[in-house]
Amino acid sequence: MKTIAIIPARGGSKRIPRKNIKDFCGKPIIAYSIETALRSEIFDEVMVSTDDQEIADISMKYEAKIPFFRSPETSTDMAMTIPVLIEVLNEYKKLGQNFDHCCCIYPCAPFANSLRIKKGMDLLLSENADSVLPIEISGPRANVS
Repeated sequence: MKTIAIIPARGGSKRIPRKNIKDFCGKPIIAYSIETALRSEIFDEVMVSTDDQEIADISMKYEAKIPFFRSPETSTDMAMTIPVLIEVLNEYKKLGQNFDHCCCIYPCAPFANSLRIKKGMDLLLSENADSVLPIEISGPRANVS
């Protein structure tokens, strides 16, 4: 079973310019997502899908792979996540690499947790599910399972 973590990090954020590489508690915010994916030790590949050389350079510094850049079609303000993931998987296929499972970790998720990512993968496999989404519940119904 081959797995890949895809971190989609477009360079042209309008609301918070350069948000994916802004400093957050001493390092670029994208570094937290990369480190979490690597720390989980469940991925054969941790890659950042970007259209931006500076994001690519910083991501590689934190040991993410950047085997290709995102296309102009998936780099717009209106680009949705699913087409980005499909593009990445298709580009890897062209390189002769196929993956059985894909995990999308957003670049601005400094509180993502490698243990929860592992639990998500375990759930995906044990339930033979098509997908798993993390949902945090707080308040009086927090113990609902």
